[in-house]
Amino acid sequence: MKEIQKEELATITATALKNQDLLQQLNSRPASQKEIHHVLNDVTGQKIDDSVEIRLPIRSDYGANLKIGKQVFINSGAMFTDLCGIELEDKVLVGPNVTIISVNHPLDPEKRHGVELKAVLIKENAWLGANATILPGVTVGENAVVAAAAVVSKDVPANTVVAGVPAKVIKKIGGE
Repeated sequence: MKEIQKEELATITATALKNQDLLQQLNSRPASQKEIHHVLNDVTGQKIDDSVEIRLPIRSDYGANLKIGKQVFINSGAMFTDLCGIELEDKVLVGPNVTIISVNHPLDPEKRHGVELKAVLIKENAWLGANATILPGVTVGENAVVAAAAVVSKDVPANTVVAGVPAKVIKKIGGE
């Protein structure tokens, strides 16, 4: 688990506010994929590949720690809480209103206003169904499917389908 030092907080806050403003402006008007990529290049600090397709609105609380691979599809309403980092490898599909979170708060009431940071990795060709929530520290394996409305709190093995709250493996993919 990564911790934020007090001296980092001002820089993080400035970046978050700048990126939230960029995304709010983008989400408030019609935009081509080229325009969406241009804004996300600024928000993420990386070149978004031309093969990436994104439906607006797209939201993030930070943006600078979001990494998007090639041939990724992100449907409308996706939320990326990426302070500790979220990586979408190539060919990932993100359904509408998916939430991916890399930040949590401690359970201890005395420490609750602090944060706990755990990166999230969505491996190649994974599919996150509509309204799924991926919690901090989770890796979703290659070719895995997260069913609609699932809440994923533990790693998802490759080539499996998970569903439910909390999500559990309900099926293996292939070789049936």
